[in-house]
Amino acid sequence: MPDLAAIDVASLLAFIAAGFAAQLIDGALGMAFGVISTSILLGLGVPPAAASAGVHTVETFTTGASGISHAIHKNVDWRLFARIAVPGTIGGALGAYVLSNIHADAARPAVLAYLALIGLFLLWRGLRPYPPQHKPPKVVEPLGLAGGFLDAAGGGGWGPVVTGNLLVQGTEPRRTIGTVNSAEFFVTATISATFITQLGWAAFTTATVGLLIGGIAAAPLGAIFAKKARPKILLVLVGVLLTLTSLYGVYRALSA
Repeated sequence: MPDLAAIDVASLLAFIAAGFAAQLIDGALGMAFGVISTSILLGLGVPPAAASAGVHTVETFTTGASGISHAIHKNVDWRLFARIAVPGTIGGALGAYVLSNIHADAARPAVLAYLALIGLFLLWRGLRPYPPQHKPPKVVEPLGLAGGFLDAAGGGGWGPVVTGNLLVQGTEPRRTIGTVNSAEFFVTATISATFITQLGWAAFTTATVGLLIGGIAAAPLGAIFAKKARPKILLVLVGVLLTLTSLYGVYRALSA
């Protein structure tokens, strides 16, 4: 745990602002806390391993707060929740094991390019002149497994993979975002437990304290936005965010 007396207030406030912004977007659109927080931490000079461990540790708390907020606002489809949470947890455990033993970056550019295409498709659907028809998804459990695996092994991907693919299948944006956000708590807790067993509480630094405070503060606001926003607006916003973050990830992976 960090020495509270030695914490630089200006740095702490910067991390709080970063956590607030990242969780506000994640809670409203069902993705991007890990991507945004990790990018900010790396930009501020936090080592990659510490950034990944710290973000997953924080996400255990922020996804719990976000999930409760979504449940209160009735944004959760509990049947869908069960179908993605269980395989997602299994995938997260497998991904954490792979990350600990095998270099898993080779497939990351291909996965990100695929997610960018999904983002473009969602953007197209959201901009169509008539409202999309909502329907139950046909492929669910494999998405949970893949999303949990990629989130642990690739440093992010639960929201983009699961939320993005469910929306492509025609699910209702508000309940999809709330459900995926709520299920993420169990996935992230599994991944974080692995990091803690390997690193102890060394990952819980000033940066993670700031992200934690900001993320928990923003969690209720994201759920309110997801509940009140029009479905077509949510589709467009998710499409834009998924496309931009995925293309940026491809660029970083290929230029590394």
